Amino acid sequence: MDPSGWELWDRVDVAHLAVLRELAEHGSVTAAARATSLSPSAVSQQLKVLQRRLGVVLVERVGRGVRLTDAGRALAGIAASVSTALAAAEADWQSYRGGVGGTVRLATFHSAGELLVPGLLDRLADQPGIVLETFDEDVSQDDFPALTAEYDVVVAHRSDDVVPPARGDLEVRPLLREPLDVALPLDHPLAGRERVTPAEVIDEDWIVAPAEFPIDRVLTALAAQAHSPVRVVRRTTHLPLMEKLVARGHGVALLPRHTTRDRSEGRLALVPLADLRAGRVIEALMRPDRAARRSVQVVVHALVEEAAAYT
Repeated sequence: MDPSGWELWDRVDVAHLAVLRELAEHGSVTAAARATSLSPSAVSQQLKVLQRRLGVVLVERVGRGVRLTDAGRALAGIAASVSTALAAAEADWQSYRGGVGGTVRLATFHSAGELLVPGLLDRLADQPGIVLETFDEDVSQDDFPALTAEYDVVVAHRSDDVVPPARGDLEVRPLLREPLDVALPLDHPLAGRERVTPAEVIDEDWIVAPAEFPIDRVLTALAAQAHSPVRVVRRTTHLPLMEKLVARGHGVALLPRHTTRDRSEGRLALVPLADLRAGRVIEALMRPDRAARRSVQVVVHALVEEAAAYT
């Protein structure tokens, strides 16, 4: 049978396409079931119905799991386009009706949440129809795109020196660039300087984020410019802990300027780096179908406005 042209729409159900799309995104029946609020057996049954109606094999067994066939991957791509078109149509209808509502799931890494979420909630106060659910997801910078399968909006970051891979399957909305400054104890000889060079701070004891996080990658660039290795004494993703350790003289750190500034006064010094572009780029990542939803558009617009307050 030839599942092409208009004959395809005579044979498929949009709900079945959604199940196939989630299977492609999540990679397992169990995860696809969570994403669609179905049981794993219901997901398997819908896939069987879809295969039977089209007369083609869409999934095949691999060990204890399944994977999409070439036909399955092709139809999953079509399913993504259908989902985006339906979401755009729903957004147009909501605009016509003059209202917007729905639940939006927002994932942020810790410091971005601290920086952006309070003001975002203030900006959404006049949108009672939108329910914003927030989640903490602090992962390495290469792992943020995968989170868009679980959340409507994912706030991600990457270091200045990283060119992101092609992300044609995602909507990317730039939010802001946040400079990274050297955090020093107040009694440090360099604490009163307007700027410090990589060579002046490379021999310090460093408190840093785990490898593959933006702050660590910038520190790697600092070491390359200073032609000397970094002496790491502690690693953590928890910026308030970094701040306390620096304030008590247990080392120095690279810390994001806007996030740290309010807490630094009287506790530690934030000194910009000279001769090195040190910063992280913060972005909102979304699947196209979710980006097309009116409620998501309102949340992202408010995110962009809140980020602009820092730039």
